[in-house]
Order: sequence, then C-alpha cells, then structure tokens
Amino acid sequence: MAATKRSSGSARAKASIPQIAWHEIRSAPIVLVTGPESFLADRASTMLRDALRGQDPSLEVHDLGADTYAPGELLTLASPSLFGEPRLIRVANVEKCTDAFLEDALSFLEQPADDTVVLLRHGGGVRGKKLLDAIRGGAGGGIEVICAELKRDNDRADFAAAEFRHAGRPIAPLALRALVSAFGDDLGELAGACQQLMADTEGEITEQTVTKYYGGRVETNAFAVADAAIAGRHGEALGLLRHALDTGADPVPMVAAFAMKLRTMAKVGGTRGSGGQVASQLGLAPWQVDRARRDLQGWEEAGLGRAILAAAECDAQVKGAGRDPVFALETLLRVVATRGEGH
Repeated sequence: MAATKRSSGSARAKASIPQIAWHEIRSAPIVLVTGPESFLADRASTMLRDALRGQDPSLEVHDLGADTYAPGELLTLASPSLFGEPRLIRVANVEKCTDAFLEDALSFLEQPADDTVVLLRHGGGVRGKKLLDAIRGGAGGGIEVICAELKRDNDRADFAAAEFRHAGRPIAPLALRALVSAFGDDLGELAGACQQLMADTEGEITEQTVTKYYGGRVETNAFAVADAAIAGRHGEALGLLRHALDTGADPVPMVAAFAMKLRTMAKVGGTRGSGGQVASQLGLAPWQVDRARRDLQGWEEAGLGRAILAAAECDAQVKGAGRDPVFALETLLRVVATRGEGH
C-alpha cells in the first residue's frame, strides 16, 4: 500500500506510538483510526472486531458517536462488568466530537480500562487535535491505524489484487486492470465487484469475465447507471445504459446492481442511529449505510417497494422469461428514476 506509506510518513516522525496500515490493525487499549478513506477504516474496524471475537466469543461491542456524545457514556461503557466480558468500544466522528467527549476521552487516557479496546475514528480536520496529540504522544498505550485515500490506479490495483489473493482466486492482469478502471472512483464498490465476481464465477477470473459483468466504456458501469436512476436523473441514466449495452455490457449484472442498491435502501430506510450502530444491526458496512441514506432522499416507502418488485421482474425477464432484455432494463430504469411511479 504505497499511498498509505507515503501519506503517513510525516505523521510517523512526530508520533511515539506505532503507526500501521489498515490491514495490519491489531488490538491495543486505544486504537486511533485516522485518514480520509472511510471504506478502509470500516474494513479495519471489522477486522479488529472479528479478531477480538475470535479470541473470546463473549466480546461486547458498543458503538458511540462522538458528535452526539453525552457526558459519562464512555466511562460507563468501560466500567467493569459483572462477568468481566472483554469489550470493544467503537467511537465514530471524533473529528466532530462534543466538548464532553473530549473531556471524558482525555480522562480515560490517564487510566484505560482492563480488557477494553477503544477504537477512535477520526476522519481529518483540527477538531479533537488535543486528543490526537495525547494519543500520539503515548498516553493510553495506543496505536494509530492510517487509512489514506488510494488515489493512484496502482494502489487500487494492489487493493483489488489482495482481495482475490486472500480468497485464493487467481485473476489475470488484464482483468484486474479492467476491473480497477471500471470502479476507479469508489473503493467500496470496487471491493463489492471483487466479491461478486468471486461469488458468481469459478476458476481464474479473466478479462472476458470482467467484460461480461462490467463491460462497456470503463467510466460506464452498472453502478453508474443505477446511481443516476436512483437520483432521479432519467436522461443521464438512459444514456449511460444505452452506451454500456452498445459497447458490450451484459444486462444481468446491470439488474444485479439495481437490486443490490434498492435492497440496501430498504434495509436502511426508517432506521435511527449512527452509521456504525445501524451497520452492526443490519450486517452492513457503515459506508453502505451512509450511501443508502443519501440515496433515499426523495423516496417514499411505497415507491421503493414498487421499484424492488420491478427489479425482480426485470431480473426474470433478462434471464430468459422475456423476449427483450433491453426493453425490460429500460422499463426498470424508468420506474427507478421516477422513484416507483413510472410503471
């Protein structure tokens, strides 16, 4: 992860605690997760939770929002429990923390609780600098996990290659290049595409496999079409869809992208709490919750239900139940772009 190393160089010189990449995350009394790449931060948080739960299945996990923090919450959660279960306390939005959180967190650093790991997510900015300086100076016995943005194609390619390598799945170099080109703007969607290819195929993933699922002009992919339609931009979505189909895109993954995003919106709709709290309840990543909440703007529950039914019907049509998969896709796009009314 070259970008991570370069971005953390200046900070490493100033800190007296270990500073490591997101994929090297490990347990410590205080785990400070910094950097702008939310997807990597969410992935690191999940890795830490799974590692701690593997050590002790009785692990208690608590999520707090530093921006909505009430005095005493952190200290209460960190207090010894009756049965002494280990705890992981994850605190989001430290860059927007309240004064009460800052005071309690600085107090907690003076005497961290036994069998408790506190993960602090700070996305950037000067708010909370006093707390960060204290942690980086060694207070609390913490570590810092750097989640730098992966801006270069080579860095994103390294990330995607690691996804396949960890799953034991080979991918051809040209296939990897095509996949990274198709999902260059969103690391979360790149990871999702990697997982979908591994779930839907067997053996080596070739350039032809990537073209089948995410074909067309590299800037035009299934998620770009779905995003434009969900946002109500019918003309743009239709243009993207027709261009993708004209240049070889397969209708099946197009429908899959619509269905995945609509189902996530349905899961998240009506929920309350921080992205981390809702993600834990629904089995999603926090970035998925935040994205779904943005996508839900302007939608009503009834319209979303109709759009999901339209996606199911379109899925059947493009898989053989209908004679014209392009017409089926355009019909689905119209229903989604009108938020469930265009049927």
